[in-house]
Amino acid sequence: MAGQIWYLKSCRLFENCSPPQITRLETASRAKTVNKGEPIYLPADDANSVLVLASGRVKICHLTSDGKQSILAFIEPGEIFGELAILNMGNRDEYAEAVEKSRVIAIPGETLRELMEEHADLCLGVTKIIGLRRRRIERRVKNLLYLPNRDRIIHLLLELAEQYGLETNRGIELSIRLSHQDLASLVGSTRETVTVVLGAMQNEGLIELGRRKVILKAPDQLAHQVGVAPLRLCEPPNSQSPPGYYLRHSLGS
Repeated sequence: MAGQIWYLKSCRLFENCSPPQITRLETASRAKTVNKGEPIYLPADDANSVLVLASGRVKICHLTSDGKQSILAFIEPGEIFGELAILNMGNRDEYAEAVEKSRVIAIPGETLRELMEEHADLCLGVTKIIGLRRRRIERRVKNLLYLPNRDRIIHLLLELAEQYGLETNRGIELSIRLSHQDLASLVGSTRETVTVVLGAMQNEGLIELGRRKVILKAPDQLAHQVGVAPLRLCEPPNSQSPPGYYLRHSLGS
């Protein structure tokens, strides 16, 4: 029980909840371990619980009409997902899969809704999460509709740098390891196209490639090419974070 309470308290969404509120969440929730490649939920499953990722990594995906996988988001430890269960919207329309062995805590949507009625900060935090993820998905859809492959890939690399970037003496290294197929699934392209575009960008000195590794050597130049503001280095979110860590987002601010 103590470990499960710790996982819930480590989630930024619940950090301001009182001990009795955390205990109520823990009592109603259940934990399970999911192996790499296994689904956590599938399309058409009942959306009756919100999930907290205690450890590992999860990807949220959608299957296109022709059976191709489109990756909508990656979930990191301490984040919630499946949050639309709070709205009691019936069945899920995407699926969640463990990228690596993961431990997941499921909180009944009804329990979380009751707590949100008592806790204004929690209600605001959930609203921010839903809004942020919707904004990111809408941005990707617009990019998919209106931008060429190269620009879509640059936008994705900058977004990943904001979420997973580490400052090194060679540039901004993405701490998340993604294959070219993963990148293609994120931008709605093909693996072959992604490989060609990344190779051209490496030849231009904009990035450096390794095995499932990307370093942005000229992030300001990349941002200029697609007309967005340069990346901004943020303070580490806590004392354990490595120097040069780029904040994913500030849901608590």
